[in-house]
Amino acid sequence: MRAAYYDKTGPANEVLQVGEVPTPTAGPGEVRVKVQWSGVNPSDVKSRRGRRTSNPVGAARMIPHSDASGVIDAVGDGVPKSRVGERVWTWNGAWRRMAGTAAEFIVLPSAQAVRMPEDMSMEAGACFGIPALTACHAVIVDGGVAGTRVLVAGGAGAVGHYAIQFAKLGGARQVITTVSGPDKAAAAKAAGADVVINYKTENVAERVMAETGGHGVDRIIEVDTPANIVTDLNVLADDGIIVVYGSSADDVPVPFFPAILKNLRMRFFAVYTLTAEARERAEGTLLGLLERGALVHNVAARVPLERIVEAHEMVEQGKVIGNVVVKVS
Repeated sequence: MRAAYYDKTGPANEVLQVGEVPTPTAGPGEVRVKVQWSGVNPSDVKSRRGRRTSNPVGAARMIPHSDASGVIDAVGDGVPKSRVGERVWTWNGAWRRMAGTAAEFIVLPSAQAVRMPEDMSMEAGACFGIPALTACHAVIVDGGVAGTRVLVAGGAGAVGHYAIQFAKLGGARQVITTVSGPDKAAAAKAAGADVVINYKTENVAERVMAETGGHGVDRIIEVDTPANIVTDLNVLADDGIIVVYGSSADDVPVPFFPAILKNLRMRFFAVYTLTAEARERAEGTLLGLLERGALVHNVAARVPLERIVEAHEMVEQGKVIGNVVVKVS
């Protein structure tokens, strides 16, 4: 089968290759997915660069990417044969595995291939494993957002764009988001944000407090805690929660007295290691919204497998607003 791979970590144009590799076979409890689209996420770029990876690359070659959409074409023992032909999106394709989704076929445990509604585009399905699951869990965890004020950091990003939608659909009283420019502001507004703040040109804390009538926000969905923690504490209401899914640094210093006086709660999570219960809850929420046609997907670039270097560079350099997906088959 055709696949993209690398034998060592480094710059995309130096290590990524496309060629023939053995086609996998589904074992007990597994399904084989004929991949149509493979999603490229920041974590895929970091792993390929060697900055953050669960897969030590040595003699074995690494096929990147965790997310994909496609059709199940074979099942192993213990999996209902009725799953053959099912349209699915996948998660954790490259988490602690050497064979990700940038290939014509991927074999996964049956639970890691999730049914897609028939009217959902395959391109959108390749954006669900990391971006949509992360955003959904961040919104619904610890009681959800109904009746609350929510701040989504980075509302034009792949996760932020979905988080705005989930917060609005989850009954949030007000959804505020931050962006870095007018094009990103337009994308966040289109996702449903009530207030969009350009953090490059505006004082975020002052604007948030003004827009909330001095109350502050009850939940912050945070993509970069070290960069934003001081502002977060300034705008968080008493007994508020910061749900953290990203960071630009390994250490996150938290000012003690502002945090303790507000009874701050912080929830850290990685989408790769969600409990089965949490993941099933998020998947159920996503399926319900998809079947209602309630979500807007932001696929910014579609790139053929042979140009996977270009796809990685787009994500790495922030060249596009939205998700980048690679056409595999």
